[in-house]
Amino acid sequence: MSATQTPNQYTDEELTFAPADRGTVLVVDDDRLNRAILTRLLRQHGFQSIEAADGPEAVRCVKGRSIDMVLLDIVMPGTSGFDVLTELRQFKSETQLPVIMVSDDDNSDHVVRALGERANDFLTKPIDAAVTIARISAHMRLMKSQHALKESEERYSLATAGANDGLWDWNLLTNEVYYSPRWIELLGMSAIGTAPEEWFSRIHPDDKACVESELQAHLGDVTPHFEAELRIKHNDGDYRWMLCRGMAVRADGGNAHRIAGSMRDITNGKFADAVTGLPNRILLCERVQARLNGFSADPTQSFAILYLDLDNFKLINDTLGHDAGDRLLTAVARRLERVTRSGQSLVARLGGDEFAILINNVASKAELDNFAERLLQNFASPFSPGGGAREVFATVSIGISMASDRCKRAEDMLREADTAMYKAKAQGKACYRTFDPEMQENVSYRLRLESQLRRALDRREFVLNYQPLVSLPGGEVIGFEALIRWQHPKLGLVSPAEFIPIAEETGLIVPIGQWVLETACDQLVAWKREFPHKQDLQMAVNVSRRQMRHTNLLKDVTAILGTTGIQSGDLKLEITEGTIMDDPEQGAKLLGELRDRGVKIAIDDFGTGYSSLACLHSLPLDTLKIDQSFVARMTGSGDSLAIVRTILRLAESFGFDVVAEGIETENQHNMLSSMHCHFGQGYLYSPPLPATAAAELLTENHSWDYQRAITGRGV
Repeated sequence: MSATQTPNQYTDEELTFAPADRGTVLVVDDDRLNRAILTRLLRQHGFQSIEAADGPEAVRCVKGRSIDMVLLDIVMPGTSGFDVLTELRQFKSETQLPVIMVSDDDNSDHVVRALGERANDFLTKPIDAAVTIARISAHMRLMKSQHALKESEERYSLATAGANDGLWDWNLLTNEVYYSPRWIELLGMSAIGTAPEEWFSRIHPDDKACVESELQAHLGDVTPHFEAELRIKHNDGDYRWMLCRGMAVRADGGNAHRIAGSMRDITNGKFADAVTGLPNRILLCERVQARLNGFSADPTQSFAILYLDLDNFKLINDTLGHDAGDRLLTAVARRLERVTRSGQSLVARLGGDEFAILINNVASKAELDNFAERLLQNFASPFSPGGGAREVFATVSIGISMASDRCKRAEDMLREADTAMYKAKAQGKACYRTFDPEMQENVSYRLRLESQLRRALDRREFVLNYQPLVSLPGGEVIGFEALIRWQHPKLGLVSPAEFIPIAEETGLIVPIGQWVLETACDQLVAWKREFPHKQDLQMAVNVSRRQMRHTNLLKDVTAILGTTGIQSGDLKLEITEGTIMDDPEQGAKLLGELRDRGVKIAIDDFGTGYSSLACLHSLPLDTLKIDQSFVARMTGSGDSLAIVRTILRLAESFGFDVVAEGIETENQHNMLSSMHCHFGQGYLYSPPLPATAAAELLTENHSWDYQRAITGRGV
């Protein structure tokens, strides 16, 4: 028997470029030559091939090996192909294992019987190679599609069974809705009909208009999907908050003919905090608003809100981990519940480490003061959030707002209590403050300052002063530190302590920092042109936390070096320890890239932060600046003097320069010089000066007069 008319029509080149591993085909035929021809044909087209000489061997192969398809000859001695097919179908369906029957003729009875016994296809000999490969490929694709569909259906079935959502499917043409068992269960029912009214008649009257509006917006193709939070009446008579989502199916013209989606019960999430189980901000605001409405009608119904913030939660969370942090929050919640009066108050978690207590029927401010004091005393005892014997202390800062005519909305009272809480934070933490209108004035002043700060750069209200850096012991000017000042047109000179924190919080420090850097570099270039004998002069510029996190800092510095023409080695960027330690790995990478450009790096206020020796050793630094607090106490405190000596020895071992900040007396100058400190900075030499006054220090005939500097008569 001839399996194919053209067994040698495929070349070696075609065999080389045939796709690899398109599946494994079992060739079952009692004729060895037929098997060899079919095997070669299959392998030329990227299929794996296994041969079986008779029916029993074929069954053993299917049971013992991974087979994707069977080419099964009908006429074989002993066990016929039909017998083999029957046995195969007992444990492999036609979708699990495609079987193509092969016969010597196109006997219609054979074809009918083969297909009747669930063969997938039929081929006649002599085999047409192209048709055979096409049919095998088609069945392989079909099998893979069926497998993928089955897996998808199984995933959908598992997801539906495991999901907590109720599903709905609305046929807009017949106006019938399928409600899944879970959907019905969410409403506490056992069965309902298929009408849309089963859903819409249960929606809270206040939510109906919003739901219908959102639904029509999506059906009209105005919004990409339907989504609404609504209240639906449960079978027990109460309303439950639900989140409903859906998406329409549209015809070619864009008209929706079906919409399907899900419904989830969000009642607990709407009102309860997931970590502590306390009521959340939404429920608190509802209760406060109800109390405000009552207070408006009857001012004797006095009440108050206490706003609480844990003072050191971030440190605990970062040290012990988020799980311990969550356990601490839960422990705080339980402690607050124990301290408050049952039935007279409501404890809520607002988010993060912030809590609030609504106190009803407040008799007097003294009563609130006593309660706040009791809270503070209660938090004096430690918590054990990590389990075991390890304990942590978590104090709170408390702000109080009493009901008044100032507040018409719940958010007004929360804002007042929040403002008072921040006042407590500013006054040392672990204390309480009661709101008064003056606090709001301070907040308003800050907001006005922020608004004006946003325009100050465009209005050219910023100026730079320059404080000299001098060599020790000689006092020669070797550089300057650029310090920004805000010359406000109405307020006069605004302290950096007032506007720099605002600029940092709002992100304005990034463009302001760019201006400082560019202006300072321009000034240094100008001075070097004016004073040829000062070509080694350096400029130090401070870099803030926000600037370090700004992704374009390296690019900005590189651009400014190019536009101003300053030599990169003449620029020194000063960064505090805390700024680097926010993200030591990323900080070290950025500082390394800046140093690769030739820029020098200094750690400012060294000794006040928390960098480890290991971290310090790995940072690409040039200079340590000793914080002025150590310099100021150096002559009267052995500890401060020891710290200064340690920093100097540390710097020497690492090969860093050292700058002592805040030098104000000759005694400090002499002590630092005797300890071989390299450089100094402070009012002994000069306060920060405008550019014109600073230039006078660069003249060749300038000399220091310490006494005049100390008494403030200038230099």
